[in-house]
Amino acid sequence: MHTVSEERLIRPAKNIYGSLRLPGDKSISHRYGMLGSFAEGTSRFSNFSTGADCASTLACMEALGAKVTRTEDGIVEVTGVGGVVKQPAGPLDCGNSGSTMRMISGLLAAQQGEFTLIGDDSLSRRPMERIRKPLEKMGARLTLTEGHAPIHILGGPLQAIDFTTPVPSAQVKTCVLLAGLQTPGTTTIREDIRTRDHSELALRAFGANVHRTSNSVSITGPQTLSAIEATVPGDISSAAFFLCAAALFPGSQLLLDSLGLNPTRATLLDVLTSLGLQISVLNLEDKHSELIGTVQVTSPAEGLGSTSISGSLAAQLIDELPVLAAIAPYTSGGIRIRDAQELRVKESDRIALVVQNLKAMGAEVIEYEDGMDVPGGQKLHGATIESGGDHRIAMAFSVAALRAEGDTLIRGSESAAISFPEFFDLLDFVAER
Repeated sequence: MHTVSEERLIRPAKNIYGSLRLPGDKSISHRYGMLGSFAEGTSRFSNFSTGADCASTLACMEALGAKVTRTEDGIVEVTGVGGVVKQPAGPLDCGNSGSTMRMISGLLAAQQGEFTLIGDDSLSRRPMERIRKPLEKMGARLTLTEGHAPIHILGGPLQAIDFTTPVPSAQVKTCVLLAGLQTPGTTTIREDIRTRDHSELALRAFGANVHRTSNSVSITGPQTLSAIEATVPGDISSAAFFLCAAALFPGSQLLLDSLGLNPTRATLLDVLTSLGLQISVLNLEDKHSELIGTVQVTSPAEGLGSTSISGSLAAQLIDELPVLAAIAPYTSGGIRIRDAQELRVKESDRIALVVQNLKAMGAEVIEYEDGMDVPGGQKLHGATIESGGDHRIAMAFSVAALRAEGDTLIRGSESAAISFPEFFDLLDFVAER
């Protein structure tokens, strides 16, 4: 499946100003869509993610027997299968979505039937061995194609396990939890670095009993899930691009309404604060255990400082690292990134592409196997950016382009629609030119 590559011209801006309400969080939408489809009854979700990845999750769940309808006012209604999926007519197409493929594998491993999961070229290159190991420990029968998709699953009864994840991954954790939900006994997942906890919170919202300690999550099965009504908070990974854009212009002012502020995701706000961005959170509320608030940001008159990101911080910020690296030349002291090898096996080799594109814009940058050093105090010029079909690269360099001298051409700009179709329109809306 080859889509026509699009290009987008980004002109420099003078300032970032205004208020935005962002589309629903992708991570939460995936989980609500999947759990709602598996539960008993009809769930209703407002502000569900508009990205292609979450549409892939819903399409796969429809093929497994769930009923999905979108109302005119943007509400997604999902009638679930009550814990028993039907045999799909053909392969389940996960598109570009690693979340869909890894999480749904855990759901299907415990179901009766045969299932084949496929994806696009990019997804078919991403590592799937990490879910095979724990699922096989549970007794699941699944075959990969040289460690990658297509994945073939012969579903059936599983046994509970106690598993320590070798790579910090919320997707692997979720995969095992969804298998454990349907398995007699207590399944425990341990992780050295705590990953985002949307799955645990969502499972609880749908009525499951999940037990957490500081470094483990346990679920005792089998349990049934019941439908919920929920509003999906605004996506903080999408907000990252606007927060970083605001950070580039001293005196900029931006208000982001109804933003998801889950502590396992809001690390970005701490890093931006350490760079000097002034951030205040107004009217914080709790909805289905997810924190939602309005975030107001102002960039300091003296510009941004410097920061270093490594260890567990790198794991928590993995999605936001490309845009942080893209604005690093404009800081006074630069940004140092380490322990981020995982960036090399995302939708693209994000370390290589960030370095290549920074250099194209005239920046000095030093590449390492697990990260990079981007010195501060640099001036960038417009250039032609190769997104590599990766949504986060296309968006990160659209932000860097706002302070460059001259226009920047983003190649493969259509990839932004994978997570955030409205991105360019919203960026135009807040960029003063």
